[in-house]
Amino acid sequence: MTTELSGIVVIDKPPGPTSHEVAAWVRDILGVRTGQGGTLDPMVSGVLIVMLGRGVKIAEHLLAHEKEYICVLKLHGDVPREKIEETVAEFQGRIYQRPPRRSAVKRALRIRTIYAIEVLDVEERLVLLRVRCEAGTYIRSLCIHIGLALGVRGQMVELRRTSSGGFTEADAHTLHELADAKVRADEGDPEPLRKMILPLERAVGDIPRIVLRDTAVDAVCRGAQLAGVGVLSCGTFAKGGTVAFMTEAGEFVGLGTARIGSDRCKPGKHGIVARPKSNLMDPGRYPRGWTKKSRVK
Repeated sequence: MTTELSGIVVIDKPPGPTSHEVAAWVRDILGVRTGQGGTLDPMVSGVLIVMLGRGVKIAEHLLAHEKEYICVLKLHGDVPREKIEETVAEFQGRIYQRPPRRSAVKRALRIRTIYAIEVLDVEERLVLLRVRCEAGTYIRSLCIHIGLALGVRGQMVELRRTSSGGFTEADAHTLHELADAKVRADEGDPEPLRKMILPLERAVGDIPRIVLRDTAVDAVCRGAQLAGVGVLSCGTFAKGGTVAFMTEAGEFVGLGTARIGSDRCKPGKHGIVARPKSNLMDPGRYPRGWTKKSRVK
């Protein structure tokens, strides 16, 4: 494999190492720069998205993906299951949180959204929970607050991330599987590794898309703002929102910021629609369809 490799590999992180260590091991295995989308504490296992090559440019978007976790809450007293389920249900919605003391971020009060929370099982004082939540939610703090609400206190004793955005456990591979696939690729069989490395398009499926004319792709790759004359079609987006630039063939060009709302976007007409903020496609892939005289100022 070459240093030009770009994409995403989903790692099933084991308990023990930090997520930064896992990303560094992927870097050493594949020989490309890496970044990780969503930090997991050492004791936490599960879905860890690792960006490869130019994929690190979309880290900000991946960090904002909603997450799903399975966790084990240990209560410090006996509570009937019915009361546990009633209390847990009250935590769905917007909640206040302060990062734990061991967290690396500032311990400022924040609001996070719990999209869904469910009691999967109760065995004596152990409660198995499924939580789907906004990025940046601290499940450890959530468990402490549930214990306090039940009047017996409690703590998180085990945590696994089962999904991040559109990536699930079904997409994940162990570090050993990745290393084995790299060895096979070096020996002339690249197919197993090719299947593990997902295209960057998978990471932006939830972002409104703007499909570019082939003649506008190279200009956007070089940092030019996108005018309506370079637009074939667009999704629904608000002014200031993030958009994904795509080619007519479905290739991911990069991310941009909308300068107007989609209601004002008129494909084929003049006027700035969006400006690029992170380009992932190399200039020169598409023919140059503009000149200095034709560029929009």
